[in-house]
Amino acid sequence: MTQVHPQALVDPQARLADDVEVGPFTVIGPEVEVGSGTWIGPHAVIQGPARIGRDNRIYQFAALGEAPQHKGYQGEPTELIIGDGNTIREFVTCHRGTSQGRGETRIGDHNWLMAYCHVAHDCRLGNGLLFANSASLGGHVDVGDYATLGGFALVHQFCRIGPYAFGGFGSGINRDVPPFVTVSGQMAAPHGINTVGLRRQGFSADRIRAIKRAYRIIYRQGLRLEEAREALCRELGDWPDVQAMVGFIDGSQRGLVR
Repeated sequence: MTQVHPQALVDPQARLADDVEVGPFTVIGPEVEVGSGTWIGPHAVIQGPARIGRDNRIYQFAALGEAPQHKGYQGEPTELIIGDGNTIREFVTCHRGTSQGRGETRIGDHNWLMAYCHVAHDCRLGNGLLFANSASLGGHVDVGDYATLGGFALVHQFCRIGPYAFGGFGSGINRDVPPFVTVSGQMAAPHGINTVGLRRQGFSADRIRAIKRAYRIIYRQGLRLEEAREALCRELGDWPDVQAMVGFIDGSQRGLVR
């Protein structure tokens, strides 16, 4: 049966799977669902509407599902959705969406959010992400699978971080970061591709070479972005990874970090 510490406050309308553990002084509000195998430590606060999947670990003082920090929000029933197998460390904050945006904030599976990270309203996070301490996202940010943000990295609202991208410690990211690219600095500038991350994820040497060639076309040949896109399609269009980069460029509304 569910193991709720007697000093926790769990609203009767919350729905917890039979084997969920809840530590002392944690508060879980109504319209919260928590899946099997999830452990919630002491002093956490979870408000709804929120859906939290299976096998998550939520540490002390995390605050999940609170109302968004948005002046236009008027109490609409927006949502926070968290997938499976995530680790959410101390003092992490993840807010619900807004009716002006997507109506939900969504976090995928097997992500690691270290202490003091912030995920603002209407963000959409993929799978396998690593956010080091105090990495923070403004509203409406998209982060692709297996991306990494270093400690104290800041991402401006409406930006996109592509899959397998890497934002270095203290980066100020105010434009889109293409898949596989490493950026760092204030404001963030490109510094090659995330070679270490790609190797760890099993990318072959040939795939990495193709991505490096694509990076040189975008960043090292002095081409306008439209010209770089044409060169990518002409020279490397058969590579799915490069096709993903072209698709990302086509979908950019804030422009690329260049």
